[in-house]
Amino acid sequence: MTMLSNPEITIAVVIVAAITLACRIAPFALLRGRRSPLLAFLASAMPLGVMIVLVAYTLDGVTLAPASWLPAVAGIGATAGLHLWRRSIGLSLIGGTGVYVAASLALA
Repeated sequence: MTMLSNPEITIAVVIVAAITLACRIAPFALLRGRRSPLLAFLASAMPLGVMIVLVAYTLDGVTLAPASWLPAVAGIGATAGLHLWRRSIGLSLIGGTGVYVAASLALA
């Protein structure tokens, strides 16, 4: 198997980026102005689903070593605290992730 050249890699990245962008924009473009029970349910359930997946991912592989569980507890606590304080999903996710990364780097 031969290695891809730089132009081939660039073309592949551009194609993948365009497809990803199209997939992210398509639901908003196709469902603009429409109201449905399914969309209302997804709007209310998805943030909680995202949080559950992130918590499960964070806790995967946590051991009894403080360098392992302390960043996880700090990140989850920061996420919950920020959400209770501001009720902002974006702030909660970004802030909790930042605390988790900072604690992980500090204890590494």
